[in-house]
Amino acid sequence: MQLNLKNPIVFFDLETTGVNVATDRIVEIAILKVHINGSEEVKTYRVNPEMPIPRSSSLIHGIYDEDVKDAPVFKTIAKELARFMEGCDIGGYNSNKFDIPLIAEEFIRADVDFEMRKRHFIDVQTIFHKMEKRTLEAAYKFYCGKELKDAHSAEADTRATFEVLKAQLDHYEELKNDVAFLSEFSSFNRNVDLAGRIVFNDKDEEVFNFGKYRGVKVTDVLEKDPGYYGWMMNGDFPLYTKKVLTNIKLRQFNQK
Repeated sequence: MQLNLKNPIVFFDLETTGVNVATDRIVEIAILKVHINGSEEVKTYRVNPEMPIPRSSSLIHGIYDEDVKDAPVFKTIAKELARFMEGCDIGGYNSNKFDIPLIAEEFIRADVDFEMRKRHFIDVQTIFHKMEKRTLEAAYKFYCGKELKDAHSAEADTRATFEVLKAQLDHYEELKNDVAFLSEFSSFNRNVDLAGRIVFNDKDEEVFNFGKYRGVKVTDVLEKDPGYYGWMMNGDFPLYTKKVLTNIKLRQFNQK
């Protein structure tokens, strides 16, 4: 089944130095752009992360320091990537929890304003886990009837993710061929920031989603414990989370 698109959509996958959204960096990115008419474009980049790649990570994705020493740094390609993804919804595998928050961090560090709020995010892993609870390789075999060759190669994983989503639409009648529906279905929380540290409650109020203030309105915490803002701004939190928190603080200040 082909996707019913109102906007172009990009599926992307990252290979990185590790799994910490706030501190790790991209070493490879592959983007599959699907246009409304169904035509496709693929771009794949090796990226110099400007830090050593841990051996444990290299053993997973097969990319070593030597492979990226002459590659461009993310800041060099950031504007090109932003233009390529402009106006597109976004899909990926485990992308809501990892790939999207991490690439948002990279764009912020590169000082490129890449707007996230108006896009729909489809996380194929979430759909899969809600339906079957397995890995990408298992999903590819289950839905597409094929073995995933070159797993943990960014381009192979990206294309497999796109194929799995189309097969999921064929497999489950209850899945609507609509990006807005799939975006909502593939999200466990209504995140305010990309990492899910701040979410909307059932009253559409921003609340913290971690720590001692889990479930408490952000504005109440900023009012009663103003030092918490400084603790988060100086802590190991994603830049995008800090940006969202600052926007809430400024909004609260302007309303006084």
